[in-house]
Amino acid sequence: MTLEAKKKSNLNFVNTYSELPKKFYEKKNPTPVKNPKLLKLNNNLCDFLNIDKNYFTKKSGLLLLSGNAIDKSSKPISMAYAGHQFGHFVEQLGDGRAVLLGEKKAKNGKFFDIQLKGSGKTAFSRNGDGRSPLDSVIREYLISEALHHLGIPTTRSLAIVSTGEFVERESMLPGGILTRVASSHIRIGTFEFFHYKKDMKSIKKLADYTINRHFPESVNKKNQYQYLLEQTIILQANLIAEWINVGFIHGVMNTDNTTISGETIDYGPCAFMNNYNPSTVYSYIDVNGRYAYGNQAQIIFWNLTKFSQTLSGIIDENEKRSNKLIISSLEKFPEIFNSAWKRKIRKKFGFTKLLNGDDKIILEFLEILLKQKVDYTSAFRKLSCSLENEIKKQDLFSLFSEKVAIKNWFSGWNNRMKKEKEKVNKIMVFLKKTNPSVIPRNHVVENVINMVINNDDMNSFEELMDLLKNPYEDYDDKQHLITPPKENEDIKNTFCGT
Repeated sequence: MTLEAKKKSNLNFVNTYSELPKKFYEKKNPTPVKNPKLLKLNNNLCDFLNIDKNYFTKKSGLLLLSGNAIDKSSKPISMAYAGHQFGHFVEQLGDGRAVLLGEKKAKNGKFFDIQLKGSGKTAFSRNGDGRSPLDSVIREYLISEALHHLGIPTTRSLAIVSTGEFVERESMLPGGILTRVASSHIRIGTFEFFHYKKDMKSIKKLADYTINRHFPESVNKKNQYQYLLEQTIILQANLIAEWINVGFIHGVMNTDNTTISGETIDYGPCAFMNNYNPSTVYSYIDVNGRYAYGNQAQIIFWNLTKFSQTLSGIIDENEKRSNKLIISSLEKFPEIFNSAWKRKIRKKFGFTKLLNGDDKIILEFLEILLKQKVDYTSAFRKLSCSLENEIKKQDLFSLFSEKVAIKNWFSGWNNRMKKEKEKVNKIMVFLKKTNPSVIPRNHVVENVINMVINNDDMNSFEELMDLLKNPYEDYDDKQHLITPPKENEDIKNTFCGT
């Protein structure tokens, strides 16, 4: 039985989603765990959310983070949603292992969901146990926070709690609970849940709630539901361009993992690409490469078409007019995405002026990376430093097995950079602020997870997290956390962690 927290906190949750009709969620308290232990608290995020971080370091705070107690201001729920998974529709998914505690007003004046992930069975668990292995909790904390510090919209991680219990997967694994923070947990799949039930009344309620929470400016628009669609298109197009820019592969871009807020969510079989290859897949279950690195833009467009279908009845009551408006909105996606991607990739090369031949330089570099199987992050970081001196230039060349191609390319790029008419130091500062030196590489993350779980050692976690907080700095003494994996270290398969 979950207890009500006795000691006063400053959480002061509001519970606007639970004010929607009951068909939107299940009222559900977290299931208590045997021996909770706080492994990590995100102090900076506590400050942003106006939460007293000292409260969570005490027993009463730990009880809340573990789901063993509920704050008096909380009305816990598990949200209903459906979704297309690998292109196939599943009518009822929902929060099978998560409980939304409520919403908290942050320092920027906006409200954020506070959710416990791995908090026990719900009505949506199907055959699952509602729990999370500790390794997947640690992984989500590291990678979601890494994306945040790279400047990419994402859900965030407030805390890691070990449960003192084991969860059964292919083997018995230590359990964990992640406290996740999001602008909201409204997904394309949330709209699909009602669309496939032909529940137009609920779709309109959900759309109105979403607009009020995320796009309140739409009240002045001619068609606020079309505006909702178009804003989601813009946010998702820009998000995928950001992913591609840093070599991130989500791994399971189902519609239930696509937020209306434009935040990255659900860090299951995700990974950062090592050697550049648009066909790169890490997810063990993605046998056909549906969600490969180079497919992510077309997949998000597919997801957005599914979203548009759910809004068709409220964008306009007349089917023909509605379809015409939807098509006109979806047709904007290619230009929005391509513009965002080109803007970001140009920055990676230091191009601020638009000159003829730039596209050729960009594509030639990527082709060389692909042909010679060169690490994506290392190549761009070393390129950022290559104008500094001859040694740094040779560091770049050392990544390539066939030197002639990269040297010829570099000569052309160097001549192009002279047309920027900026001092070398200024160009290098610009490039270094664009191309990170550190990403959470699979083999490094796995080493950290093993140290935490097997050795009860958080030092390696904190060491990596310190770097991920400042990904554009140089770390000459931390190469073990930065360099690509050796062949025997390369982890080619990742798992969803459920």
